[in-house]
Amino acid sequence: MSGHSLLVLLTRGSSSRRSSALRRGFASLMQPHDQAVGVEQDTRREIECVTERLRADIAKNDQPVLMKAAEYFFQKGKEGKRFRSTVVLLMSTALSAHGPLQSQLEVDTAPAAEHPEDLRRRQQRIAEIAELIHVASLLHDDVIDDSDSRRGLKALNTLLGNKVAILAGDFLLARASVSLASLHDHRVIALMSQILEDLVSGEILQMTSGHDEATSVETYMTKTFYKTASLIANSCKSVALLARCSDEAAEAAWGYGKNLGIAFQLVDDVLDFTSSQEELGKPVGSDVRSGLATYPVLAASEEHPELLSMIRRRFRGPEDIDRALELVKNSQGIDKAIGLAAYHAEEAVRALEHLPPALGPDADASRAALEAITRKVTLERL
Repeated sequence: MSGHSLLVLLTRGSSSRRSSALRRGFASLMQPHDQAVGVEQDTRREIECVTERLRADIAKNDQPVLMKAAEYFFQKGKEGKRFRSTVVLLMSTALSAHGPLQSQLEVDTAPAAEHPEDLRRRQQRIAEIAELIHVASLLHDDVIDDSDSRRGLKALNTLLGNKVAILAGDFLLARASVSLASLHDHRVIALMSQILEDLVSGEILQMTSGHDEATSVETYMTKTFYKTASLIANSCKSVALLARCSDEAAEAAWGYGKNLGIAFQLVDDVLDFTSSQEELGKPVGSDVRSGLATYPVLAASEEHPELLSMIRRRFRGPEDIDRALELVKNSQGIDKAIGLAAYHAEEAVRALEHLPPALGPDADASRAALEAITRKVTLERL
């Protein structure tokens, strides 16, 4: 089903029929691939090696409080899904003649500042850097948002205070910078550094949007790229550049990451309205409660213009939150968000088709795994 066909569904039929049709269309787009299972198992082993290297590197710090803070989200069993580093390593294999060798499925013990001569080790560094940047951004976001919990744990800022949480995030970014410099590739250094600029730009855009920007879908999409998609897009492009792929292939890798990241965030926005507090680990409609208008709200405002004034005052009126949640529920906003997520997921898969011909069965399986991940982090979360 094409993106156009999916979007046409948004204007026809009842809400329940639209949701059902969208999900069927999305499911037909991306079916699971059995051949991806083996390469995913190798990737999980590789991810464990990357994570163990991060733990060992952080443990070398001689400041006990900072070390405790920095390793907080790298505890065994509390590392999260490591979705971003998984995508990076699968993209690495998708552009290679084979997956990681047995020796590359062991923990890399080389110092962060030491240049890895081996291509796969350099690509593993990108996965490592992506995780460090992501976790650092979570630490900083929790301070900005005054969050109480993260990944089923108390937020670090509630345990050790805002200053330590911020410094822990800064420390992780410093470690990422050392690893990045070791790659000796100015194009990759520029790309991965751009992620940091985009994260800051996205947060500033979210905090300072004026009345017109707050109700703009274009502003929302720009912020979503900055805060979520840039990291995945630029990391995928970086491993392509390290592999000496063509500019076209590198752009295809970037396009996959960009569209995957946008689809991922759109689904997050939907779940903020459709999941329970127990599933989310936070109140339903937490974005609205924080004064933020995500895509379902912006789409709902087309049917219910009274939402626009609530968005502009960041839902600070006495009845704004309950009324906004009710209006979104009684609109096509959630269905439109699902449709847009489906469109970007389809665009992510199409980007994979612009990669150069697969160099072997592992590359084929990795591309199938990337399609499967696209389905898993979008459709299967709804």
